[in-house]
Amino acid sequence: MPQEKTTLEVIAPTTDEAIANGLKQLGISEDLVDVEILDAGSRGLLGIGGRQSRVRLTIKAEPEKAAESKPQSATRSSSASASEMVEYRESKSIDVDALSEDEKQALKVSKTVVVELLERMRVKAVVEPCYIAPEDDKDERIILIDIQGNDLSILIGRRSETLNALQYISSLIVSKELGRWVPMMIDVQGYRKRRDRQLRQLGRKMAEQAIQTGRRQVLEPMPANERRVIHLELRNHPEVITESMGEEPYRKVTISPKN
Repeated sequence: MPQEKTTLEVIAPTTDEAIANGLKQLGISEDLVDVEILDAGSRGLLGIGGRQSRVRLTIKAEPEKAAESKPQSATRSSSASASEMVEYRESKSIDVDALSEDEKQALKVSKTVVVELLERMRVKAVVEPCYIAPEDDKDERIILIDIQGNDLSILIGRRSETLNALQYISSLIVSKELGRWVPMMIDVQGYRKRRDRQLRQLGRKMAEQAIQTGRRQVLEPMPANERRVIHLELRNHPEVITESMGEEPYRKVTISPKN
């Protein structure tokens, strides 16, 4: 059965910028993707009425026939190389017997997808999947894929653009494979913990704003793991309450003053 190809659409002022931004988000070189120009864009007249360029980047799949035609020794060498690049580690925090069959399947697919993406990116790392508690009763437990290794800043990128892209693409592939949306979080060398501190500060700041103005504050759409941080930070606040609104993947946190 042919493998699903990973694609990413990018919009930018020019085609070159769109391609460069897409490659940066994926963290790979141009020779590893097929580029399709969906809209070359237009400058417009005197800068008015112009359109931005839109491109689609598709990660190339390794030809199956080429793989089959390799000598047996070469196949063994390739397998050994792949296993050396990405190591899988069972999480000690998981009680497998407490998981439902759907949760076990989601964990397995998530691990497989992230490992394959890292191998294609030629990133040497250790991958450890587990579950963390949901923010409220309406949400599922969140799959956390923890990635550890030496100098993995390439997976984070500027303002976590690469990490967010990796998380988004992985979530899309996993959700498509399972036929349902799966809350998923990817962390690299504790970056998300540092991000958590920033989110807690944001939550406190917006809570003060809600109190001062007497109005509900609506934050930007966030993934479930980030919403959870703000809910937990403010759950015992004496003057505000928090809720999540909207549908995945565009749910937002609202912070309202108590009556």
